[in-house]
Amino acid sequence: MKVLAIDDQQLVLLPLQKRLTELGYEVAIETNSKKGLEVFKTFNPDLVIVDINMPEISGLEVVEHIRKSDKPKTSIMVLSGNTQDDVITKGFDLGIDDYMKKPLSLNEVCARVKRLIGVPDETKCTLNDEVVIQQRCVGVVIPCYNEEERLLSDEFLSYIDKYSGYHLCFVNDGSKDNTLDVLKNLQKGREDFITVYNCEKNGGKAEAVRLGMLHMAAKNDLDFIGFLDADLSTDLEDFDDLVKTIEASNFKIVSGSRISRMGANITKESARKIISLTINYIIRKILKMDFKDTQCGAKIFRKDVINIAFGEKFVTQWIFDVEIFKRISHHFGLKQARTLLCEQPLKRWIHADGSKLSMKDSVKIVMQLGQIAWVYRKKRKVNSTPIKSMVVNSN
Repeated sequence: MKVLAIDDQQLVLLPLQKRLTELGYEVAIETNSKKGLEVFKTFNPDLVIVDINMPEISGLEVVEHIRKSDKPKTSIMVLSGNTQDDVITKGFDLGIDDYMKKPLSLNEVCARVKRLIGVPDETKCTLNDEVVIQQRCVGVVIPCYNEEERLLSDEFLSYIDKYSGYHLCFVNDGSKDNTLDVLKNLQKGREDFITVYNCEKNGGKAEAVRLGMLHMAAKNDLDFIGFLDADLSTDLEDFDDLVKTIEASNFKIVSGSRISRMGANITKESARKIISLTINYIIRKILKMDFKDTQCGAKIFRKDVINIAFGEKFVTQWIFDVEIFKRISHHFGLKQARTLLCEQPLKRWIHADGSKLSMKDSVKIVMQLGQIAWVYRKKRKVNSTPIKSMVVNSN
């Protein structure tokens, strides 16, 4: 039995292909709907699974083409994040057999496939692990410098194995230990879901994040791109809450916040907390925004602001987050920028041992804040044009 799956996001197709193949189906996948129709003619599938919102040719146009072809009785299943009643109704009017709304479990998808076209005779495989097909695809940049001992490889792998739609980009920032080898081992067998971007020389966290964000922005199948600390002081479940907020809103950036509140597990060293409050006061004065925590290492962006935020090198090495918000306010204007930025309290944030930032560095941070205030005061007068795109090659 043959299944053809057409979706413009490869991160959706790959786990679907893997599971259906394990169940005994012969599966073909295609990210281009026009090419998908060509495959339909030669592959002769028993079932076509198609997304709705695709460039060039929409899913409904694919359905219409199949129903007018010489194989009009081919079973068709829609797997889409489009929940509009008129779209669903039109799909059934055109003759689809089933409509599934993302997100949903891969188990449910397979159950519906079995109901429509049956189960291959040779299959004896029953798979019950809970994999979720997401509505959106997300790129996550994780900067790494000497993380050989701290990198929580199992947590990263278990998350992307369970939740489809995530692509992790680990940026090795010229580590002096065996971090690069650890990352390459982590990537093995999951090359479609994990990228290792290697910087031969240490350029600092700001540059590592910037290069990783620009690299991921070149991937067409990602809806949102963010960054996260390698020590998972903010875990991936909490990061996904930030993603849910941005996809359900008009915000351009959603930033995590380590605000202590009831029901949240937020821990900091007492001395660090006092210094953080002082630094944050200065930051609010510079940004002219009431941010509670600009420096949280968990942020998610819409792709249309990646170039604005990361197109040029940052002035500072550690507090580039402040520069990101400053660039947004310069580009859109302060009033509009305030409506495009969202600060969302985290449920969990734990200060990890081995942090690269020492107490002595706090003095340097204050000096760098002064540098930002000076540089971006001048930029306001001369830098009124959008930042040009930048092409980045991975090693």
